[in-house]
Order: sequence, then C-alpha cells, then structure tokens
Amino acid sequence: MTPSRKILIDTDTASDDAIALIMALRSPDVSVLAITVVAGNVSAEQGTRNALFTTELCGSEVPVFTGAASPLQRPLEDASWFHGQDGLGDHGYQPAARVAEDESAVDAIVRIIQANRGIELITLGPLTNLALALRQWPQLAANVSRCVVMGGAPCCEGNVTPAAEYNFWVDPEAARAVLRSQLPIELVGWQLSRGAAVVNAQEIESILALRTKLRNSLSDRTTPPRGLIRARLGKRASTYRIPLRWPFCCIRPWRWLPQTTPWTYRWTTESREG
Repeated sequence: MTPSRKILIDTDTASDDAIALIMALRSPDVSVLAITVVAGNVSAEQGTRNALFTTELCGSEVPVFTGAASPLQRPLEDASWFHGQDGLGDHGYQPAARVAEDESAVDAIVRIIQANRGIELITLGPLTNLALALRQWPQLAANVSRCVVMGGAPCCEGNVTPAAEYNFWVDPEAARAVLRSQLPIELVGWQLSRGAAVVNAQEIESILALRTKLRNSLSDRTTPPRGLIRARLGKRASTYRIPLRWPFCCIRPWRWLPQTTPWTYRWTTESREG
C-alpha cells in the first residue's frame, strides 16, 4: 500500500541527519518525494554525497538535489569539529554509485510543491534553501500542509553559543524569512533534545547489540559526538537530536509527549551577534 503522506526533506546531511533519513526512508507511513541538501554541518557538496550514500544504504532511489552552498548573507560556519570532516565520522565510506540530480534544490522544492499541493516539509538544517524557494515563489507557504523545522532554542541554552541553536545560528536571516513566511510551522527546538531525551550508556549498549548492517552504520556515524561528550562531560551518552526528533515529523509532538504543547514564536534576533 502506498503511503498517503508525502514529504520533502531538506537537510545538511551529517551523521544525525543521516539517521533521520534512514528512519524516514524505512518508514511505511510516509513517501519521501525528494531530499534537498543545504550547506551547514558540512558543505553542500559533501552533504549531497552523504545523502546519496544514505539512500543507497537503504536501497532507495529517492532523488537528491544539491542546494545553497552558503548562508544568505554570511560565510558558512560548518560543524566538522563535531561530525568529522566528512560529516559521517571520517570512517572512509565508499562513495555512492548514485549521483545527484542536475536541477538545483531550490528549483526542485518549488517544482515538487507545485505538483504536490499539501505536501509536508521537514527541515533538518539551516533554512537557506527554503528561504530562497520562498523568495522565488511566495505562494509556496500556502501550498504546504505542514512544515516541521528542527531549529531554535526558545527556552534553554543553545548548543553552539549560550543563546543560539546551530541551524538558526548558521543562517539567522534565512530563519527570520521562513518564520515570517506564513508557513504552517511546527518548531522542534533544542530543548526537546535534552534531559530524558539523552541516549544513555545502557541504551547505547542495547542499540549496539542489534548487529545489523544499518546498526553498524549508525554506530560508526555517532563515534565522534560520543567521544566529544565523553571528553567534555565525563560520561558515555549521546545528545543526538534526530532519533528523538524524527517522531515529531510523523506525529504532532503535543500528542506524543503529554507535557509538550504547541509553541508560538516571535522572531526577534536580527543578527548572529544578537
């Protein structure tokens, strides 16, 4: 049976986003129409290679499109210090046999939404591609049924500065444009990746015990972050955002967590320094 829910995923594919892609591509509940890649954790070119590798790992032929190579108004500040130079933990994975589509990610976003009114958008990285797509076709906002944005730190300290969450910090101008666009946004912030969401040592052992091809890949990809957390916090744990957040893409968060309620935000930050 073909899933009735159609989604488009925009990502800056490093190790955490790759986990989300695997979860989406393996889900029987959604049909992933396209993956568009934006610069963020790694360059757009490396993110595209990582997305292609991940789709091939899942046996999927979903098209992958390369998008913006830098934020709207500032140089890219990548997160290779956290995810490794290749974004997947620097394990030397063989390149995928597949190649990206010739069409740009921005053009693809506009075209696919025009052809699939009511589609759902899932954004896992900086919002540069989506901001450019809205600039190209402002009616985009009225033709999306749901837009789940992974970004922001509305009620906790950030993960890249005391105040900022990485995806919004990298391209605050794009975040500002998207949040003001009238898209039906559900903002899944950094606060939902903390506390009880942290994968502890016992849970890590349970995952490692699965002994499957996908488990091996996921474990390899989380090596640099787990090592960094051990060095900085003195404990074995993972604060990876995606394993928690992917369920938010499939069901509304306030139905999943009783203590979680919808948030309405007013965007006030005018610059990275602010």
